[in-house]
Amino acid sequence: MTAIQQATALVISVGVCFAAGGVGSLFTMPALRGWYATLRRPPWAPPNWVFGPVWSALYLTMGVAAWLVWRHWGAPGAPSALLLFLLQLLCNALWPAIFFGARRPGAALGEIILLWALILATLVSMRPVSPPASWLMLPYLLWVSFAAALNFSFWRLNPTFGGGSQGGGRG
Repeated sequence: MTAIQQATALVISVGVCFAAGGVGSLFTMPALRGWYATLRRPPWAPPNWVFGPVWSALYLTMGVAAWLVWRHWGAPGAPSALLLFLLQLLCNALWPAIFFGARRPGAALGEIILLWALILATLVSMRPVSPPASWLMLPYLLWVSFAAALNFSFWRLNPTFGGGSQGGGRG
């Protein structure tokens, strides 16, 4: 591949990740000012402004990871690693639709567990193709681990929205 083709592939790879984030934000942004603001929050939940910069950094590193694997397309395991990457990216875009759009923290918890498993499978499948790509996926896995714990807490604290038995939802 020429340098221009490499750069184009990198831009596409990162762009696809940010597009997934954009789809998710269609559900997230309206809910932040409405429904989400009415939920009981765990005391360790970060302020809303944290999520934008964190997700921007994660989408960038995810895109670079996918690009690093894409550069080794002919290597054994590269196509399956990229397929797993696309599956986890689809789940990534679906989570906000379930949590914020459908207002279903319980269902979103199940979905984020699937997302976590797909991220782990992606990370593991990338390792033989491009070890740096797998390392770039690690912060994402860690953040989604935190997000799953946060999702669980919202689910438990807000039983009005299909949550657990503790706390009382406002909404």
